[in-house]
Amino acid sequence: MDNISYFTVFTLSEPKATKSDKHIYFALSLILYILIIFLNLTLIVTILLQKALHEPMYIFLCNLCINGLFGTAGFYPKFLSDLLSDTYAISDVGCFLQVFVIYASALCEFTTLTVMSYDRYVAICRPLDYHSVMTNNTLIKLLLFSWLLPVFSASVALLLTNRLSLCGSYIDKLYCDNWSIVKLSCEPTFINNIYGFINIFTYLSLVVFIICSYFKLIAACIKSIESKNKFMHTCVPHLLSLINFTVALLFDTLYTRFESRDFPQSLRNFLVLEFLIIPPIFNPVIYGLKLAEVRKRALSVFIKVNHSRVKNR
Repeated sequence: MDNISYFTVFTLSEPKATKSDKHIYFALSLILYILIIFLNLTLIVTILLQKALHEPMYIFLCNLCINGLFGTAGFYPKFLSDLLSDTYAISDVGCFLQVFVIYASALCEFTTLTVMSYDRYVAICRPLDYHSVMTNNTLIKLLLFSWLLPVFSASVALLLTNRLSLCGSYIDKLYCDNWSIVKLSCEPTFINNIYGFINIFTYLSLVVFIICSYFKLIAACIKSIESKNKFMHTCVPHLLSLINFTVALLFDTLYTRFESRDFPQSLRNFLVLEFLIIPPIFNPVIYGLKLAEVRKRALSVFIKVNHSRVKNR
């Protein structure tokens, strides 16, 4: 096939559904997206407005919710538009932008969960040193790390992909994916492959760091009832978020690189979207339900808003 120029239009995989089914999917997806925005914004606003929550643990949680909104913004608007359209196409600029947002957001989830595990390690294993270790400067550095590494990783991946000449424009996914574009290349993709494996090992090392932190946390919790309570209230939600996201992203990565046609199309679509659907809802819900301080402060914010509305009337 002729090489595809830089200014091309990619064709995305079509949802296998009738027109009436697509309208149902649109309604459900819209409700889901609104729910994601509402839940994450609720936690973000609560943490920002309540000075009692201006602590590293809650600021990292706020960062997790911001990242959830960032990642879903790269998928849902385009997906909702496609459900109302008869064509499933996206421009090269739109495709690469979507790749960047989803890629950076997925990696940012890992880096944020990593700094959260470090925060919990210091809080439980070194409680007397917590305030001297987790200073404002340390907090800023950890937040910068959680964003700059993913942005850098996503940018380099896109630059390596952008240099390739493509021999096709069909992407067998409901959204643009970096490896799906790389597979369309007419030329060797050795450098892209190497960089991809470097990225995988880099983020696996973060998972190893988190696991090591939790071994130390569990060891500390065995010795103290107070530490055990801290672990149950603050670390269990974090651990559930990590397991959920890691399993979802691992499946998406393995399927994208070593796809199998044995799965039904509808199941494949759900599994490759799971990390874009579940974590943005799961994180604010599990933290909001588990952390008593967040629940209490969120409720006080809603009460104040309702009182102000009544007074204005």
